[in-house]
Amino acid sequence: MNGFERRKQNKIEQIYSSSFELFSKYGFQKISVNEIAQNAMVSPATIYNYFGTKEQLYTDMLMNWMDKQLEQYEKILDSACSFPEKTQEIMLQEVKTLQILSDNFHKSPLSEVSGLMQRLDSYTEQKVMQFFIKFVAIGKQEGYIHRDQTEEVIMLYFTMFKNELGRYWEASNQERITRNMDQLMELFFYGLVGEKQK
Repeated sequence: MNGFERRKQNKIEQIYSSSFELFSKYGFQKISVNEIAQNAMVSPATIYNYFGTKEQLYTDMLMNWMDKQLEQYEKILDSACSFPEKTQEIMLQEVKTLQILSDNFHKSPLSEVSGLMQRLDSYTEQKVMQFFIKFVAIGKQEGYIHRDQTEEVIMLYFTMFKNELGRYWEASNQERITRNMDQLMELFFYGLVGEKQK
């Protein structure tokens, strides 16, 4: 990457950071490109040159943020931790991610930004599924996921467990959940009557 491309990338990151901060705080409708530009210390023309419209900026910013979350999950999956430890960390990160999205972007209904739902669906189909297939393959290889289980059923199970954990997280003391996480992970892997592998 040459100096020009690096400066351009730095500006784009500044714009993403500022727009995330402002959109999440005030919502899509109440924030103007001029306010984002001022906060990012760039000109409004720069934002229009890079993104074209406020809607496109919002969509690209959200995709960029999701990419960064997925990068964190990839690092966890590639770490030296055991598979149950990786699963626990990914699940907790995902609960926090969903909480940020619901807390910060409830003021920005997805219907306000045309094409965003399609982009989110496409993102899930491509990047999230690719990550999840890798996650399942490692789990099967290490003997924590039964080889006969399909990715579809495992994803459904993971999502149900994560969603309930998210509700419990919001309604409860987060410190208490962290203390109970070992038991929750045992339930996740072995069920109510299952036994750990020797």
